[in-house]
Amino acid sequence: MPNPELKIAVIGLPGKWSSETLADALAERTGWRCIIDPARLQVDLVNNRVHADGLNLCELDGVMIKKIGPQYSPLMLDRLELLRFVEQCGVRLFSRPGRIMRLVDRLAGTLVLRQGDIPMPPTIITEQIEEAIEYIHQFGQAILKPLYSTKAKGMVVLNARKLNHKQLKSRLAAFKAQHGLLYIQQKLELPGQDMGLVFLNGAYMGAYARIKGNKWHTATSGGGKYAPAQPTAETIAIAQRAQALFGLDYTTVDMAETEMGPVCFEVSAFGGFRGALEGLNLNMAHKFADFAVQCLQSP
Repeated sequence: MPNPELKIAVIGLPGKWSSETLADALAERTGWRCIIDPARLQVDLVNNRVHADGLNLCELDGVMIKKIGPQYSPLMLDRLELLRFVEQCGVRLFSRPGRIMRLVDRLAGTLVLRQGDIPMPPTIITEQIEEAIEYIHQFGQAILKPLYSTKAKGMVVLNARKLNHKQLKSRLAAFKAQHGLLYIQQKLELPGQDMGLVFLNGAYMGAYARIKGNKWHTATSGGGKYAPAQPTAETIAIAQRAQALFGLDYTTVDMAETEMGPVCFEVSAFGGFRGALEGLNLNMAHKFADFAVQCLQSP
C-alpha cells in the first residue's frame, strides 16, 4: 500500500527514462510523484529554503538524486552544493551530495580510487604536452579523457604507432585548449566487453556486461549491448572496495577483466538503471525506491 505520509522528490531530467522510471517507482510506494529539474533550483538565504516551481525542498521527507544535468560539467558541482543546503535543513538525500561531488570530476574520483589501492589502467595527469607524448609512446595506445564526461563522450584515442610527433602534439594541444588538464590513460586490450557491477547501500546486487559495438568503446551510444555477466570473486571484491570509498546509496562500478587482472575504470556518480534491467532483468529503480522508503520509515 502507498504511504501517503512520505513526500520524496526526484532530482532529475523530466522526460528522461531513468528519472521518470524512478519517479514512477516512488509514486507506486507513496502516492506522490515529483521530478525536479536541477536547473529550476533556487536558494533563498533570507528565509533559509531551497525551492523549485513553488515547492520548498526543505519541507520534503526525502530527495533522490538521479540526474543533476544533461551532461557532466562544473555546473553540476554548484547544483550539488545547493542540494547540500537542503540536506543541512534536515532532509534525507539519496545519495548525499557531498559524496556524489567526488565522482563528478574524473580527477577527484581517480585520486580517491588510487589512494584506496584500487587497480586501474596506467594513468597520467599532466599539463605538459611533451611529457604527455613520452607517456603515450610508453603506452602504445592511450585514451584522452575529459575530466567532466560520461559514457565515453569527448574521449580521444591516440595511437603512437600511427601518429608522428607533430600529429600527437597538435591533437594534445587542441585537447588541452578545450579541457585544460591532460588526463591520459593507457588503452587496454579488453575481451570485447566490460562490466557494470551494481551496489545498493554497499551490497552487491549483480553484474551486467556491455558488449562492444561498432566503436572502440562499449558504451551503448556506440552500439554496445547489455548482457548478463559473471565476474570473478576477485573482481567483485575490488568493486566492493571501490564503491565503499565513496559511500553512495546506489552506484555501479565499471570493471574489466584483463590480462593484467581486474581493473576499475570508475565508480558512477549516479548509477544507471538500464544496464541492470536489460542485462539482468533487475529493476534497480524499484529496489532503490524501496530502500529510500524503508530508510525514511525507520525510527
